[in-house]
Amino acid sequence: MGEKRKICAVIGAAPIAPGTFEKLDFSRRFVICADGGYDGAAEYGIVPDLLIGDFDSVRSGLPEGIRTIRLKPEKDDTDLLAAVREGIRLGFREFELYGALGGERIDHSYANLCVLQYLSAQGCRAFISDGRRRVFLMNGGRLTLRGMKGATLSVFPFGCASCNVTYAGLKYPLERATLSSPVPLGVSNEVTDDTAQVTVHSGDALIFVQS
Repeated sequence: MGEKRKICAVIGAAPIAPGTFEKLDFSRRFVICADGGYDGAAEYGIVPDLLIGDFDSVRSGLPEGIRTIRLKPEKDDTDLLAAVREGIRLGFREFELYGALGGERIDHSYANLCVLQYLSAQGCRAFISDGRRRVFLMNGGRLTLRGMKGATLSVFPFGCASCNVTYAGLKYPLERATLSSPVPLGVSNEVTDDTAQVTVHSGDALIFVQS
Protein backbone atom coordinates (compact mmCIF):
# COMPACT_ATOMS: atom_id res chain seq x y z
CA MET A 1 0.00 0.00 0.00
CA GLY A 2 3.02 2.26 0.13
CA GLU A 3 4.65 4.10 2.98
CA LYS A 4 2.75 7.36 2.47
CA ARG A 5 -0.74 6.00 1.76
CA LYS A 6 -1.87 4.92 5.20
CA ILE A 7 -5.47 6.15 4.86
CA CYS A 8 -8.19 4.33 2.96
CA ALA A 9 -10.83 6.74 1.65
CA VAL A 10 -14.06 5.00 0.67
CA ILE A 11 -16.56 6.97 -1.42
CA GLY A 12 -20.20 5.89 -1.38
CA ALA A 13 -23.17 6.90 -3.51
CA ALA A 14 -24.84 9.46 -1.19
CA PRO A 15 -24.61 13.18 -2.06
CA ILE A 16 -21.26 14.86 -1.37
CA ALA A 17 -21.24 18.56 -0.45
CA PRO A 18 -19.03 20.93 -2.49
CA GLY A 19 -15.74 21.57 -0.72
CA THR A 20 -15.61 18.15 0.96
CA PHE A 21 -12.45 17.11 -0.85
CA GLU A 22 -10.74 20.48 -1.33
CA LYS A 23 -8.18 20.14 1.49
CA LEU A 24 -7.55 16.40 1.16
CA ASP A 25 -4.19 15.18 -0.11
CA PHE A 26 -5.10 12.19 -2.27
CA SER A 27 -1.46 11.25 -2.69
CA ARG A 28 -1.73 10.02 0.92
CA ARG A 29 -5.00 8.16 0.40
CA PHE A 30 -5.93 4.88 -1.24
CA VAL A 31 -9.34 5.56 -2.80
CA ILE A 32 -12.04 2.91 -3.14
CA CYS A 33 -15.33 3.80 -4.83
CA ALA A 34 -18.31 1.71 -3.75
CA ASP A 35 -20.71 1.35 -6.69
CA GLY A 36 -22.32 4.76 -7.39
CA GLY A 37 -19.60 6.42 -5.37
CA TYR A 38 -17.68 6.53 -8.65
CA ASP A 39 -20.11 9.20 -9.89
CA GLY A 40 -19.17 11.46 -6.98
CA ALA A 41 -15.47 10.81 -7.47
CA ALA A 42 -15.70 11.59 -11.19
CA GLU A 43 -17.62 14.81 -10.48
CA TYR A 44 -14.74 16.09 -8.35
CA GLY A 45 -11.97 14.77 -10.58
CA ILE A 46 -10.86 12.01 -8.22
CA VAL A 47 -9.28 8.95 -9.82
CA PRO A 48 -9.94 5.88 -7.62
CA ASP A 49 -7.49 3.06 -7.06
CA LEU A 50 -10.26 0.46 -6.87
CA LEU A 51 -13.92 0.13 -7.86
CA ILE A 52 -16.17 -2.36 -6.09
CA GLY A 53 -19.90 -3.12 -6.22
CA ASP A 54 -22.68 -4.67 -8.24
CA PHE A 55 -22.87 -1.31 -10.08
CA ASP A 56 -26.65 -1.10 -10.04
CA SER A 57 -26.59 2.59 -9.05
CA VAL A 58 -23.61 3.98 -10.96
CA ARG A 59 -24.62 6.43 -13.71
CA SER A 60 -21.23 7.01 -15.30
CA GLY A 61 -19.61 4.52 -17.61
CA LEU A 62 -16.95 2.64 -15.66
CA PRO A 63 -13.42 3.65 -16.65
CA GLU A 64 -10.85 1.31 -18.11
CA GLY A 65 -7.53 0.64 -16.46
CA ILE A 66 -8.78 0.74 -12.86
CA ARG A 67 -8.98 -2.46 -10.85
CA THR A 68 -12.64 -3.43 -10.54
CA ILE A 69 -14.29 -6.01 -8.29
CA ARG A 70 -17.77 -6.91 -9.51
CA LEU A 71 -20.17 -8.25 -6.92
CA LYS A 72 -23.35 -10.22 -7.49
CA PRO A 73 -26.54 -8.23 -6.84
CA GLU A 74 -27.72 -10.98 -4.47
CA LYS A 75 -25.26 -10.50 -1.60
CA ASP A 76 -25.21 -10.07 2.18
CA ASP A 77 -22.80 -7.10 2.41
CA THR A 78 -23.66 -3.61 1.23
CA ASP A 79 -21.28 -2.21 -1.38
CA LEU A 80 -19.77 0.11 1.23
CA LEU A 81 -19.14 -2.73 3.67
CA ALA A 82 -17.61 -4.79 0.87
CA ALA A 83 -15.29 -1.85 0.11
CA VAL A 84 -14.28 -1.57 3.76
CA ARG A 85 -13.61 -5.29 4.00
CA GLU A 86 -11.37 -5.05 0.95
CA GLY A 87 -9.54 -2.10 2.50
CA ILE A 88 -8.87 -4.11 5.65
CA ARG A 89 -7.71 -7.05 3.53
CA LEU A 90 -5.23 -4.70 1.85
CA GLY A 91 -3.82 -3.78 5.25
CA PHE A 92 -5.41 -0.43 6.03
CA ARG A 93 -6.36 0.44 9.61
CA GLU A 94 -7.47 4.04 9.13
CA PHE A 95 -10.61 4.82 7.11
CA GLU A 96 -12.47 7.89 5.92
CA LEU A 97 -15.98 7.29 4.55
CA TYR A 98 -17.54 9.85 2.20
CA GLY A 99 -20.89 9.80 0.43
CA ALA A 100 -22.25 7.61 3.22
CA LEU A 101 -24.97 9.82 4.75
CA GLY A 102 -28.12 11.40 3.34
CA GLY A 103 -29.73 10.80 0.01
CA GLU A 104 -33.08 9.13 -0.51
CA ARG A 105 -32.32 5.97 1.48
CA ILE A 106 -32.29 6.52 5.24
CA ASP A 107 -31.83 2.76 5.63
CA HIS A 108 -28.55 3.02 3.71
CA SER A 109 -27.40 5.83 6.03
CA TYR A 110 -28.18 3.63 9.03
CA ALA A 111 -26.37 0.68 7.44
CA ASN A 112 -23.31 2.90 6.98
CA LEU A 113 -23.36 3.82 10.67
CA CYS A 114 -23.22 0.08 11.25
CA VAL A 115 -20.14 -0.02 9.00
CA LEU A 116 -18.51 2.46 11.42
CA GLN A 117 -19.31 0.07 14.24
CA TYR A 118 -17.82 -2.82 12.26
CA LEU A 119 -14.59 -0.87 11.73
CA SER A 120 -14.40 0.02 15.42
CA ALA A 121 -14.86 -3.65 16.34
CA GLN A 122 -11.92 -4.49 14.04
CA GLY A 123 -9.72 -2.04 15.92
CA CYS A 124 -9.67 0.47 13.04
CA ARG A 125 -9.89 4.25 13.25
CA ALA A 126 -12.68 5.67 11.11
CA PHE A 127 -15.16 8.48 10.57
CA ILE A 128 -17.94 9.37 8.15
CA SER A 129 -17.94 12.86 6.61
CA ASP A 130 -20.47 14.56 4.37
CA GLY A 131 -18.57 17.85 4.23
CA ARG A 132 -20.64 19.50 6.97
CA ARG A 133 -20.28 17.00 9.78
CA ARG A 134 -18.27 14.04 10.95
CA VAL A 135 -19.54 10.92 12.66
CA PHE A 136 -17.38 8.66 14.83
CA LEU A 137 -18.13 5.34 16.54
CA MET A 138 -16.09 4.52 19.63
CA ASN A 139 -16.25 1.48 21.90
CA GLY A 140 -13.72 2.82 24.37
CA GLY A 141 -10.91 5.33 24.37
CA ARG A 142 -10.81 9.07 23.81
CA LEU A 143 -11.75 11.31 20.89
CA THR A 144 -9.87 14.62 20.84
CA LEU A 145 -11.20 17.54 18.80
CA ARG A 146 -8.89 20.47 18.05
CA GLY A 147 -9.77 23.81 16.51
CA MET A 148 -13.52 23.13 16.51
CA LYS A 149 -14.68 25.74 19.01
CA GLY A 150 -18.36 26.51 18.42
CA ALA A 151 -19.14 23.15 16.81
CA THR A 152 -22.22 21.18 17.85
CA LEU A 153 -21.56 17.74 19.34
CA SER A 154 -24.06 14.97 20.07
CA VAL A 155 -23.42 11.53 21.55
CA PHE A 156 -25.74 8.50 21.59
CA PRO A 157 -25.34 4.84 22.48
CA PHE A 158 -25.38 2.69 19.36
CA GLY A 159 -26.23 -1.00 19.25
CA CYS A 160 -26.41 -1.09 23.04
CA ALA A 161 -28.73 0.16 25.77
CA SER A 162 -26.28 2.72 27.16
CA CYS A 163 -22.76 4.09 27.08
CA ASN A 164 -20.72 5.76 29.82
CA VAL A 165 -18.85 8.93 28.88
CA THR A 166 -16.84 11.89 30.14
CA TYR A 167 -16.75 15.27 28.38
CA ALA A 168 -14.09 17.97 28.61
CA GLY A 169 -14.07 21.30 26.81
CA LEU A 170 -17.82 21.27 26.18
CA LYS A 171 -20.56 23.65 27.37
CA TYR A 172 -22.26 20.86 29.30
CA PRO A 173 -19.51 18.70 30.85
CA LEU A 174 -20.13 15.16 32.05
CA GLU A 175 -18.09 12.94 34.36
CA ARG A 176 -18.59 9.21 33.86
CA ALA A 177 -22.24 9.81 32.98
CA THR A 178 -24.49 7.14 31.50
CA LEU A 179 -26.30 7.97 28.27
CA SER A 180 -29.23 5.68 27.49
CA SER A 181 -31.18 5.06 24.29
CA PRO A 182 -34.68 5.95 25.59
CA VAL A 183 -33.60 9.45 26.75
CA PRO A 184 -31.43 11.35 24.19
CA LEU A 185 -29.54 13.33 26.83
CA GLY A 186 -26.45 13.62 24.62
CA VAL A 187 -27.98 15.77 21.87
CA SER A 188 -26.72 19.28 20.95
CA ASN A 189 -23.78 20.01 23.20
CA GLU A 190 -21.29 22.72 22.18
CA VAL A 191 -17.52 22.74 21.90
CA THR A 192 -16.29 25.70 23.99
CA ASP A 193 -12.51 25.09 24.12
CA ASP A 194 -9.84 24.91 21.44
CA THR A 195 -9.28 21.31 22.53
CA ALA A 196 -12.26 19.16 23.55
CA GLN A 197 -12.43 15.48 24.46
CA VAL A 198 -15.01 12.73 24.67
CA THR A 199 -13.89 9.69 26.64
CA VAL A 200 -15.91 6.51 26.27
CA HIS A 201 -15.63 4.29 29.34
CA SER A 202 -18.09 1.59 28.29
CA GLY A 203 -20.56 0.79 25.54
CA ASP A 204 -20.53 1.92 21.90
CA ALA A 205 -20.88 5.69 21.48
CA LEU A 206 -21.95 7.31 18.21
CA ILE A 207 -20.52 10.84 18.10
CA PHE A 208 -21.79 13.54 15.70
CA VAL A 209 -19.72 16.70 15.24
CA GLN A 210 -21.12 19.51 13.09
CA SER A 211 -19.32 22.81 12.54
